[in-house]
Amino acid sequence: MTMPRICIVTPGHLASNPRVVKEASALHEAGYEITVVAGGTTSIVRPFDDELLAQVPWRVVRVGRAALPSRLKRRFAAAAAQALRGSLPLRFAIMAQSEQSDALRQAASTVPADLYIGHYVAGLSAAAHAAGHNKRLLGYDAEDFHAGEPADTPTQGVPPRLSGIIERSFLPQCAHFTASSPLIGQAYEATYGRRPEIVLNVFPLAMMPSEMGKVSQSPVGRLRAYWFSQSIGLDRGIQAFIRAMAKAHSHVSLDIRGFSRDGQAEALTALGEELGVGDRISMLPMASPERMVELAAPYDVGLSMEPGFSENNRRALGNKIFTYLLAGAAVLMSDTPAQRLLAPDLGEAAALVSLQDSDGIAGQLDKWAFSIKDRQRARAAAWERVKTRYNWDLEKQILLKSVASALGRG
Repeated sequence: MTMPRICIVTPGHLASNPRVVKEASALHEAGYEITVVAGGTTSIVRPFDDELLAQVPWRVVRVGRAALPSRLKRRFAAAAAQALRGSLPLRFAIMAQSEQSDALRQAASTVPADLYIGHYVAGLSAAAHAAGHNKRLLGYDAEDFHAGEPADTPTQGVPPRLSGIIERSFLPQCAHFTASSPLIGQAYEATYGRRPEIVLNVFPLAMMPSEMGKVSQSPVGRLRAYWFSQSIGLDRGIQAFIRAMAKAHSHVSLDIRGFSRDGQAEALTALGEELGVGDRISMLPMASPERMVELAAPYDVGLSMEPGFSENNRRALGNKIFTYLLAGAAVLMSDTPAQRLLAPDLGEAAALVSLQDSDGIAGQLDKWAFSIKDRQRARAAAWERVKTRYNWDLEKQILLKSVASALGRG
């Protein structure tokens, strides 16, 4: 019996979106024929895309930078959307939301599939067009609450509005609908009346470090902290941690991994210098997403210090948290609503702190630094929660069940 074909559409790089990679791989392993249509306009990320393409067993169609007509069309549509504060036609919203929309739509429409799953708003609109063109089913994975994201410049105030127009138009058509955190799911249900299945950004147990009994090598009074992302930013709560480093009685170091834009890494280093801890802050280059757990394993603590700068940021559970847990590192989390909801279930594996309380953060760092037993308990708790709850081997079953139901195979 021939299994259905599925096309996943995302405007971003594969290497920047481990969720798409996990989704495609899980569906492929379940026997579906998978094609991923992916964008990618950042030259520094492309080599990591190439690494992934050499490994994955499913088909990938890459869409490059939008052609000049599409870029000009997007600017015109964005300006029109800014000017038209009232009702805005759907086609204008799609044009204004992303310059990738045309290329993604054209590429996805040529892929024969029984179900088209969009990621991000540009992926949703392209998948919806392809599903309509080919008279097949539509799905959507809401990695973020897009209507709750901050507005971009120069068209300030337009992007969240555009996301709302597009999502409100296409969500009723979705036979498959997932979201990445419980609070993001609640936001979609409250806003659009559609309840998604929740599929967390967790990782396969196969990525767990092989030396399960290993404990931190940092001596008493020292602590190694780690933060990673594709891009280093000043809106990720790192400054609050650096201020706490300066107040801690222990010797805390911080390694930051990612690509620095517009001197943001330099600004963080400068803050460390100003506070007398600059020599303990190191900037590390980007690395393959397949190595994130491995690279986090040597650290005592991983940082998820989201500042809650938008409704989406307050509701999100980033993949950092689950990367650190799988690596066996304690997780230091800022007190956003989503992380506050998660923290009790992580027990000793995590600590919840306020970004405004540098003394409190410093106190938690000292607690871990001066007690190797506390670090061992945190590592044991992290691995226990990973093995029993927060792993992709379990979580992917929710995805597979939703897809099978949409295709009438559940």
